[in-house]
Amino acid sequence: MTQTDLFADGPEHLDLPGADVTVIRGALAPDVTGPVLAALCDQVEWRHDSLRMYGREVPIPRLQAWYGDPDTEYTYSGLLLVPEAWIPPLLALRTVAEHFAAAEFDSVLCNRYRSGADGLAWHADDEPELGRDPVIASVSLGAPRVFALRRRDDHAERHDVVLGDGDVLVMRGTTQALWEHSVPKTRHAVGERVNCTFRRIVR
Repeated sequence: MTQTDLFADGPEHLDLPGADVTVIRGALAPDVTGPVLAALCDQVEWRHDSLRMYGREVPIPRLQAWYGDPDTEYTYSGLLLVPEAWIPPLLALRTVAEHFAAAEFDSVLCNRYRSGADGLAWHADDEPELGRDPVIASVSLGAPRVFALRRRDDHAERHDVVLGDGDVLVMRGTTQALWEHSVPKTRHAVGERVNCTFRRIVR
């Protein structure tokens, strides 16, 4: 992936009190996203993990994978993720994420939404491994899906943004401390989507 593959329309800053969230529309050129999505679906070591909730194992409603440098183990909701070694498509996307976030990343959480029945529950990326006020950049490929944000202290204050094929979203500052985010399930017919969320682990 080269600089000519970048196709950004310009940053869109979301007006969210206490948050610093930017969306770069069309960050990847349309003729690039299809092959990259196909490569990720084929090459990533996808897992269907479960979380223990209410005394029983509950499957996560999506596939996921954790990639990164050798010392970037990550834990959320009691689930330990040990990094797989980087593969070329993810290294290429890391370059894109670092370009638009103006930050360096050493790990990525990949989420694969196979249909509208897959989703991501409300949460904040505030695990100790990410440090205070982390910079997080996500690259979306495939079908558009709603990315919802809500205030942690006032769930009525909510903002929905549709992330499409090739869009990049960057969160920084106190966003994780003050806001939660999710990818709601939908009954509408939607195609497959892969979202790669790049992070930096604090050692």
